[in-house]
This record gives sequence, C-alpha cells and structure tokens, in this order.
Amino acid sequence: MGHKPVEITEATFEMDVLKSEMPVLIDFWATWCGPCKAIAPIVEQLAEEYGDKMKVGKVDADSNQDVLMRYGIMSIPTLLLFKGGEPVARITGYQPKQRILQQLESHLS
Repeated sequence: MGHKPVEITEATFEMDVLKSEMPVLIDFWATWCGPCKAIAPIVEQLAEEYGDKMKVGKVDADSNQDVLMRYGIMSIPTLLLFKGGEPVARITGYQPKQRILQQLESHLS
C-alpha cells in the first residue's frame, strides 16, 4: 500500500522503465500544463490502487526532452505504458480514470 508515482529522468529511464520486471506507466507532464494538473490525481490513484501490478512514474517534459523525442511525444499530458521495455499503450490528453483503465487493463493481467 501507499505506492506513489516516482520521478523518472533521462538518467534513470533505462533502469526504472526499460529494465523493469513490471509494466511501468509513465506520465509525461510539465508544471505549466493545465491538463497535466488535472490528470495528476488520477495518476496518483492508479499508483496507489495498481501498485502491485505496475509501477507508475512521472517524467518532467521540460527537463527530459530526449525521452519525449525518442517516443515521439508531441503533446502532454501523455501516458505511456511500457511492458518488457516496449511502449504498449499510449493515452494522449486528459481522460477520465475509467477510460484510462480500459486501455491499460488488458496489459496488466
């Protein structure tokens, strides 16, 4: 219990995301982005409720441009679910929790 999103950077990306045993949900966000603020509580709930099935991380878009370019992320917020080092689901823009879960669920079983 008490899982929280972890801060992930370019430096920790490979270790925390690509080499993770568990699926990893990444929230690409920035401090100036309104929809990012709106989706943040949902991301925190996902970390708490699904902490035993996936890791949840946050990547600051401003200070980790290389990661965004590598995965072709043009707009934020974008949620990217990685499994076995590969992105398997991409959710762009604010969406309600139920919609997000529908897109993640099949990858978490």
